Amino acid sequence: MEVILLEQVKGLGVLGDLVEVKSGYARNFLLPYKKALRATKLNKERVEKDFAGLLANSTELKYGAQAIAGVLNGRAFFVVRAAGEMGQLYGSVSARDIAALVSSKIECDVLHSQVSLRVPIKELGVFSVAINLHPEVEVEVFVNVVRSMDELENQELLVEESVDQTSVELEDKEDSS
Repeated sequence: MEVILLEQVKGLGVLGDLVEVKSGYARNFLLPYKKALRATKLNKERVEKDFAGLLANSTELKYGAQAIAGVLNGRAFFVVRAAGEMGQLYGSVSARDIAALVSSKIECDVLHSQVSLRVPIKELGVFSVAINLHPEVEVEVFVNVVRSMDELENQELLVEESVDQTSVELEDKEDSS
């Protein structure tokens, strides 16, 4: 099926491109999410006529995503989950959980479809998670999965102690030089 892209789609093309895709991909993803239009004569004329407006809208969305990325980039979020003795979670932390957490903390809508988990989160620890705010804007956040708030506080104390220890070691090296 031939479609006209209304926005940049990763691995497919940019705004205004005429591309050939499988009909299922078009029917189930591109058309319902308004990322493309069927390549009819009327739609081609419409896109050519409104191209400047579509480009301006895309640019505006990109700048909005960059503003959100500035707030999110490198930020850490914590999730409290029940886990076994070996650190294995009773369940998992899903993209929906992360999207809801991020949305509630920064008061901005992040959809679960924008959250890209590189590996499933099924154990305690700190995980890097990519959030695709726009086809051209991706941000990395960290999700710290802990058993309880006490465990989180203990982690923070350990980090502070290791920073203090490192600074003492650096001062000792400078004094001996």
